[in-house]
Amino acid sequence: MHVFYSDQHRAHAGSQEFYRGELVPCFEKPERADHVLAAVQARGIGPVLPPQAFPLEPIARVHSARYLRFLETAWDEWTAMGQTGDILPSVWPIRGFRSDVEPVNFMARLGLYSFDSGTPFTAGTWAAARTGADIALTAQAHIAAGHRAAFALSRPPGHHAGTDFLGGYCFLNNAAIAAQAWRDQGAERVAILDVDYHHGNGTQSIFYERADVLFQSIHGDPLTEYPFYLGHADETGSGAGLGFNQNYPLRAGATNEAWFAALAAACERIAAYRPAALVISLGVDTFADDPISKFQLRTPEFHRLGRAIAALQLPTLFILEGGYAVAEIGDNVAEVLQAFELER
Repeated sequence: MHVFYSDQHRAHAGSQEFYRGELVPCFEKPERADHVLAAVQARGIGPVLPPQAFPLEPIARVHSARYLRFLETAWDEWTAMGQTGDILPSVWPIRGFRSDVEPVNFMARLGLYSFDSGTPFTAGTWAAARTGADIALTAQAHIAAGHRAAFALSRPPGHHAGTDFLGGYCFLNNAAIAAQAWRDQGAERVAILDVDYHHGNGTQSIFYERADVLFQSIHGDPLTEYPFYLGHADETGSGAGLGFNQNYPLRAGATNEAWFAALAAACERIAAYRPAALVISLGVDTFADDPISKFQLRTPEFHRLGRAIAALQLPTLFILEGGYAVAEIGDNVAEVLQAFELER
């Protein structure tokens, strides 16, 4: 399995985020990708290659023009105001406010395009996110050329980012960008399986009214778990997309048996859908010792996950999402990939 990676991710290195009302050191940090890279290399999972540089067009197929313009210029605007620290929003347009008019005020625009205060924007955020999208597109092109699988080792993650909003440490939705690339290249159907502890709200919102991309997400119950406002079981799509979105919310502390039962249900739906390709939003914050998540998977369970994905016998793109137990993230990701390869 080819692994696509760039050191450019290190340009995005936030210092602090708001967590439970306090400023704390960022959970999403460069060491996450460093540990994953070391683990896949130690296990010989595959060659590690740099990404191609893609134009903005395939990213703009998923994200709005004004949102991308803001991401690209935000840091320069911030520093032109005499500011030097990381950027965090402080105001948001909730119900009853307008979002169709883009404010001139910088902080108002930041709030327009954000949904939390835990996603710092830094000097290198745009470069890192842009390269992350290139990594996903390069891995997708590798599979489209006839290879069975690839791993996009990128950060920041992406599955919380919507068409025109950031949050949950995410700026560009790499999984959605890759799935859309397959569709634009002629694939009739694509499936996305999100196994991160937190619901992939951005991915759901992008494809919610579409039947050409099936979305399956196993995650902590939004009644108690971030991102709270999406991810319920009754969200099954709308319009043409009705029936093509399934959520499997599980209570905090759910057993591994319950988690794998949800995985089996999701895999059954994917198999019945018969997609041309499968995108895995590979979050390993389902690990029992993750500092901000509450499931009970251990490293052997990630091997079981890899085998279940391999059993679908589909061209498969793995994209790194969450996982904040930094010391263990590498082994957990590598376990999924190695199990997948062993089942070939």
